Amino acid sequence: MALGANLVIAVAKLLGGLFAASPALLSEAAHSVADSLNEIFLLASLKRSKRAPDSKHPFGYGKERYFWSLLAAVGIFVMGGCFSVFQGIEALRSGSSETRTGYVAGLIVLAVALAAEGSSLVRALLQIRGQARQDGRGMREAIRAADDPALRTVLAEDSTACFGVVVAMAGMGLHMITGQVQWEAWASMIIGALLVFVAYQLAKQSRGQIIGEAADPALRQAIREFLEAQPEIDTVTTLLSMRLGTRSTLVAARVDLVPGLDSEEVEEVLVRLKKAVREKWPIADQLFLDVTEASPSDRARARRERRQLDRAVNGEPEQDGAERRPEG
Repeated sequence: MALGANLVIAVAKLLGGLFAASPALLSEAAHSVADSLNEIFLLASLKRSKRAPDSKHPFGYGKERYFWSLLAAVGIFVMGGCFSVFQGIEALRSGSSETRTGYVAGLIVLAVALAAEGSSLVRALLQIRGQARQDGRGMREAIRAADDPALRTVLAEDSTACFGVVVAMAGMGLHMITGQVQWEAWASMIIGALLVFVAYQLAKQSRGQIIGEAADPALRQAIREFLEAQPEIDTVTTLLSMRLGTRSTLVAARVDLVPGLDSEEVEEVLVRLKKAVREKWPIADQLFLDVTEASPSDRARARRERRQLDRAVNGEPEQDGAERRPEG
């Protein structure tokens, strides 16, 4: 839906911008062209990320979404942000003006664009609300989490596009009233600056996910508490996690079992716990349990990690190294 809306809007803005010689409208056209290419990237990511694991990628291709989202952020920066700033600077240098017919045509195109972008934004918000209900989250919390990079990018693009259209309409309107192109030039540069900021935020999030981002703190806390509640486990010395995609998470835990279990009992316990975790949290599909003998320092670190995790779940920022791999 977002792709279809952006393609129609891009053509309309481009024709209107050329007809009206409007820098703000041409900036919006560049914005929509960038958005259209980004939607193609995101559609490719949806298909490629669903490929089955193979010998080269034993954990699957879920991170394809993060890679293509990073390319989308680069597209927003180059094709949207930089071109819009360039258009604004050129308008200030040339001091161009538009005919009244051009103003009217441009404003009509922007009004249609606002309606189309708004409908796409509403569709994205409805999708997020549906996911929030499934996960038992509030709307604001779901938007902040935004685990799906494709949906997150569409939401950022559409909300930015709606704001950009309003800024462009204001710039064209003030240009028409005052006859000063500076209003439209500054509108174009404001749109460009906004796109650069959005591209930076999207690229920052995608970078963290490609490198290897930990799972949601609430999920880590729930799995840790579940393991610690088992009668066969004495201590969970550490619990590591990494998102492998929107539906896949790697979880590796080192556990110290209670004394007195023979090898067969240990094997049965590990198999049962792995099955129980995967059934309770299907997203934790890659689970590894390592049996170890906890030292006093291991137990102290485990208590420290639990406190850090509790703070993260309560909304406090996690400290770097909270899930650092133990030495030895």
